[in-house]
Amino acid sequence: MPKLKHYDNLGTARFITFSCYQNRNYFSDKNSILIFLKHLKKFRADYVVKVLGYVIMPDHIHLVLYPPDGVKLGVLIGQLKGRCSRELIELRNDISHRANGQPAIWQRRCYDHNCRTLDIVIEKINYCHLNPVKRGLVQTPSDYNWSSYRWYEGYKNIVFEIDGIEL
Repeated sequence: MPKLKHYDNLGTARFITFSCYQNRNYFSDKNSILIFLKHLKKFRADYVVKVLGYVIMPDHIHLVLYPPDGVKLGVLIGQLKGRCSRELIELRNDISHRANGQPAIWQRRCYDHNCRTLDIVIEKINYCHLNPVKRGLVQTPSDYNWSSYRWYEGYKNIVFEIDGIEL
């Protein structure tokens, strides 16, 4: 598989997608999702990354992030995935293993897209919000608890506060 080029330090928001190993549904339960959100919150605080939008699907995650200049976002995403993996491996008893015997939560790479305009940022956030509807998990984005949609709509008692769009 060819190595994808990541373009850091462009002063743009980034749309990131990473998938579970073998497209397993490791995020189909509330406890696993809350573990990921806990680590995303710490990731945001540790690296001063703004979270503009997100959706946690059963087998993959989309994030719209605005990283500070001077960071290699791919490395940071690897750290986020690693921290989350350790806790998920302890929680779950259905973890797949790689050929070398190591437990695996995530596919090794992530998809990374630079959002060069505000319109593209909004498009990617909307993509996140519509993903559960397109996959048939819910009828409307407001029915899905594991995305930033409810925050943007002003709902109370949301699970994860995001930073919103102020680029």
